[in-house]
Amino acid sequence: MILAFNKPYGVLSQFNPQVAGQRTLDEFKFPKNVYPIGRLDMDSEGLLLLSDEGQWSDLLLHPRHGHERTYHVQVEGEIEEAALIELRKGVAIQDWKTRPCQVSRLSSVNYSERNPPIRFRKSIPTSWMELKLIEGKNRQVRRMTAAVGFPTLRLIRVASGSLKLGDLEPGTWCALSTEQIRMLLQKPRK
Repeated sequence: MILAFNKPYGVLSQFNPQVAGQRTLDEFKFPKNVYPIGRLDMDSEGLLLLSDEGQWSDLLLHPRHGHERTYHVQVEGEIEEAALIELRKGVAIQDWKTRPCQVSRLSSVNYSERNPPIRFRKSIPTSWMELKLIEGKNRQVRRMTAAVGFPTLRLIRVASGSLKLGDLEPGTWCALSTEQIRMLLQKPRK
């Protein structure tokens, strides 16, 4: 069984809190014995997969399988082409370099306001980009955008493989059908 969950902002991708009072996956009434396949940090939103079958983690997360995850990222400032080129080549973060990725500017997005809202500054615009990665180290997207001078304000995972988040509302989940699992395993068309 694989479940797709639209993880809201402010929820840990685990069942037990690190600190009393934190929101966790436990409040969403998942079936017993399912666990997250990978993570989204507490400040990130979007598609989180869960399963009761351990083999999915390696298949969907290890870079050797080339399983692509797609993110929409709102950054502080108007993203410049030079920064996009740097991201495409891979950027140095701490003691390692990210793998090359696909990245493009998004001219428009249609997301409802986040609660709480992102930080807003009248004198500094924001912009959106789409990033496609096959690796996913801790806070990688946030570190990548910061490394090229555009801090992440909002991060939403919108797809895994060819499986899209679609119209799954924040805080809701569904079991994937056989066809949706095929989409999950299918490489997106370029």
